[in-house]
Amino acid sequence: MKTIKSIIFSCAVLVTSAFYTSCNELELSPIDYYASGNFWNTVPQVQAYMNGIHMDLRSTSFNRNFVLGEARGGTNKSGTSSLNTSINYDRIKENNLDASNTGTSSWAGLYGNIFDCNLVIQKVEGTSLQEENKAAIDYALAQAYGIRAMYYFYLYRTYGGVPLIDRVKVLDGKVSPEDLYTGRSTPKQVMDFIKADLQKSLDYFGTNETINGTKSFWSKAATTMLSAEVYLWSAKVSLGDQTPAADDLTKAETYLNTIKNDSRFGLLPSYSTIFSAVSTDKGNKEIIFTIRYAEGEATNSAGEFVYANPNGGFIGTVYGRNNKVIATDTLNLKGSGWQRNEYMPSLWQAFNANDSRRDATFLEFYKADGSLMGTVLKKNLGFVNASNVRIFCGDEPMYRYADVLLLLAEVENMKGGDVAQYINQVRARAYGAKWDANLYGYTNSDFKTNELAILHERDLEFVNEGTRWFDVCRMKDAKDGKPLVFDAAASYKGTPILNYATEKHKLLWPVDVATLNADPKLKQTPGYTDLNQQTESW
Repeated sequence: MKTIKSIIFSCAVLVTSAFYTSCNELELSPIDYYASGNFWNTVPQVQAYMNGIHMDLRSTSFNRNFVLGEARGGTNKSGTSSLNTSINYDRIKENNLDASNTGTSSWAGLYGNIFDCNLVIQKVEGTSLQEENKAAIDYALAQAYGIRAMYYFYLYRTYGGVPLIDRVKVLDGKVSPEDLYTGRSTPKQVMDFIKADLQKSLDYFGTNETINGTKSFWSKAATTMLSAEVYLWSAKVSLGDQTPAADDLTKAETYLNTIKNDSRFGLLPSYSTIFSAVSTDKGNKEIIFTIRYAEGEATNSAGEFVYANPNGGFIGTVYGRNNKVIATDTLNLKGSGWQRNEYMPSLWQAFNANDSRRDATFLEFYKADGSLMGTVLKKNLGFVNASNVRIFCGDEPMYRYADVLLLLAEVENMKGGDVAQYINQVRARAYGAKWDANLYGYTNSDFKTNELAILHERDLEFVNEGTRWFDVCRMKDAKDGKPLVFDAAASYKGTPILNYATEKHKLLWPVDVATLNADPKLKQTPGYTDLNQQTESW
């Protein structure tokens, strides 16, 4: 038995800590839960616990969004950056995964977060505390069910069928280590579980549309957007025994239209303003749900995508658009950051020069001969504080209004309708005063052309927002066709991200040996050979 997690929840008058152990990495159980008999007796205690769950959302954001949701998507360089720094996550970016080199371990750490949700659900649902404080406790349970569905949706898209853990078993009484072993459920069982959690979340929210923390706390709108994404995925992606249900697409569209018709949300006139770190700009109209960062609390990951100075091979070395050496700290980074991740130059080249998103997202730099050398991220870099220090405290949107429009375009494409109405709304904002529908507008076409147009619009819109890998796995070359991850037209490297003949199994990730060995009921992801472990056969 080993201690593997410590959670600290705090509010103005309460600090509570709990330490957990496990017999395997899925079922976390308390060794010594501080004041457990007294903790779950008041609304402030439950709200403090929910604050802790939201802190976990922030602390695990980079691993979920970039590592799981973007790095494999074919827009990132591997090996060495343009500034000769060593790039992180090479094996993941190259999709060079196998049973011995899994890219991530322990189910990407998500079961610890699921445990947190399970615990609050188990301790307060159906209690006198809920009965006596229905509005407040229902709201907390709505958040817990929505967030748990989100974590399982990440697991589903990453591994397919996974163990379904919906309660803390040790709280039910004496259990043996064998009772804690849990095999992988089928993909359909996992998808059905996610959908059920989403419905419970919506039911508990009821008519409560409150969004707290300038949209950094989970809300009914967040559950609605997650529901749209889940049902669209279910409508488009078959996996094992999980096949599209007849009403999946209709439900996805209904959820998206709910947000589209909500006057609290809409496109901002300026793309760059979405990511402003000024406190009065945070939680703006474009944002539906975001991960909050703040000076003195936590910073985002943008510092991994910028140049280092003064000795990072950038200032005084590379050239700008004017063919002159860049002699100053042009992004005012103040010595913060180091380029451990870089996007493909071909992604920058995909932008039209009149598209405001290009210069809001990237700073490109050149060699002495005028040829493009590379790029650094310019998007969401926070601000320089009163002490003249760069603080990477820009929020990381998980859902924003442009996503509503482009997901609706996917729905429309599946229905055989006109996707241009949605693509062009996003493009018009990007081009601003330079917008000319005749020059830059999209005209509806056949399914694959439409799907690629939607994908490429997402590529330009959502750089560094954790969507690209999931996009190319969800989007297809025909209504009943193959994922675009197998199509060279969806790649910035000239060849498909994955080879259809030999790498279909890599749509999902392998499970690391330590996790498999910790639970005899677990099996390896289909397609990954492992001499010591059986594989699932979905």
